[in-house]
Order: sequence, then structure tokens, then C-alpha cells
Amino acid sequence: MTPPHLTDLPIRALTVDDLRRCADLSEDRGWLREEHKWRLLLAAGNGYGVDAPDGRGLAAACVVTRYGESHAGPELAAIGMVLVADRFARQGLARRLMTHVCDGVLKGVPLTLHATPYGRPLYEELGFETTGRAEMLRGAFRHETAPATYETSRIRPATAEDLPRILRLDAEVFGTDRTHMITRLPAFADQLVVAEDRSGDGTLIGYAAAWPNMDTQVIGPLIAHDTATAQSLVTALAIGTDRELRTDVDVRHEELLAWLKDRGLASVAFNAVMTRDIPRLPGDWTRRWAPLTVAAG
Repeated sequence: MTPPHLTDLPIRALTVDDLRRCADLSEDRGWLREEHKWRLLLAAGNGYGVDAPDGRGLAAACVVTRYGESHAGPELAAIGMVLVADRFARQGLARRLMTHVCDGVLKGVPLTLHATPYGRPLYEELGFETTGRAEMLRGAFRHETAPATYETSRIRPATAEDLPRILRLDAEVFGTDRTHMITRLPAFADQLVVAEDRSGDGTLIGYAAAWPNMDTQVIGPLIAHDTATAQSLVTALAIGTDRELRTDVDVRHEELLAWLKDRGLASVAFNAVMTRDIPRLPGDWTRRWAPLTVAAG
């Protein structure tokens, strides 16, 4: 009996029970295993995958994170972690999986994703357009101010009472509700800090998280009223870890990028921010500095 072609294999839903298979697939393609991130994405989003016909884990996978859910469906969906096992690469499997997700599961829903140069041609063929760029930075942060800055800059650890204000600010800046993702931050991140306005009235003007990813500490999300606030939030998070920092910054934030590089972080790569069925991302990009993770938009 002739075995089915790769592109005829069934696509199934992935769950947190597939965590090890997803991490194995990442490792197969030379990516980090990133189990901590995979667990978040599979819990807060929806995974889709194809089982390898040779019985060795997954042949392909991706994760969808929906935002602004209503009776009419999500207002926006982010696609990430699009991976095909090396032994099945360049055989149409990525196109099959993306077509299933974009034109089937998410038909009519505005979409976004961060694309590597390798994946960008496929996404363009599927109707995505480049609407921005993000620069990935990594390195050991050099502190040039005394740690006392943490105490005097109105940056402090977030408390449970801050969560409603964080959610309101995040929805305003991100442009749609992502409560199901942000409420997981206290458990997912090692640090969660907030910035309050100098006037003393307690107005929240920013927040940021740092979470572990293999041997680095990823800063994201990073939401801030202005560059100085973004810098203060990053400094506070850097003080709290001895790991190298990693973050993905919108390239339009040139001042923050220059500041981070002056303090020891180096450019690693550029990703294209792409959208489909929407001309640009919603919300206020001037206050959106870095995503929680590029895989979730």
C-alpha cells in the first residue's frame, strides 16, 4: 500500500502533552528547545501539527495565539513557531500547514507573524505583507548607574493589585485584549515590574517582564510611555538577574536600541513583522517596545 504524501497527512491539534515533541522539533531544526516558552504558547494558544510518518515525533508544527475573542471571532491572531523537521523540509509541508491555519482555521481573521529571511518568501506568497521590523539583541547588560536608581525611579515590582491596571494599559497599547496571556505573566516570568507617573497619583505608564529562556533572560513585554521609562524598566529587570539579556525591539525605537547596544547588548538578527488582512498592527507602537515573545505577536 502506497504511503500518503507528506502534504496529505492529517493536521491535528497540539496540547501541552505535546511539549516534548515540540521541543524535539525545535532542536531538530537547530533552534533552542525553549520548553518554558512552548508550555506558555500551548496553554494560552492553539498548536497545530503533523505527526511524522516515520513515527519519530512531529513532522511540522505551529502555534496560534488569538486576541480580542468575541462572538464574531478573534480581532487578531498571531502565528509563531512554524517549524518543519529537517528530514521533511522543502517538500511543501510548511505551506500545507500554513494554508490550513490561515485559510481554514483563521479564515477572515487579521493575522500577524514575525518572519525570518528564510520564511518570508512563503508568507508573502500566502498574502502577508511586511509592515515593520524588529531587531533581536543579546548580551550581558553593563550597569552604568547605581542600583539605587531602582528605588528612586518609580519602578517597582508588580503586585496582585496592579494586574487590573496592567491589563487596561496593555489593551490600550496593544490594541486588543490579551488577558489570557498577560494574566499568565506572574507565573511565567521571573520578574514583573511596573512604572508609575512622577506626579505621585499612581498612574501606570509602563510595565515589563523578564522570563527565563535557556541561558538567557528575555525582556518582554516592554510597554512604556517614553524612552526614559523603557530604559528604567530594562535597568530594573537587568539588576534582578545575572544572565545575559535578550529582547526584540521595534526598529523605530532607535534611541532605545542605541542605548541597549551602549550597555553591552549586540544585534543578533532582524525579523520582518508581517500582517495579512490588516494594514498594520493595532494599538500604539510608540509605547510598544518589545513583545512578550515574537511567536505570540
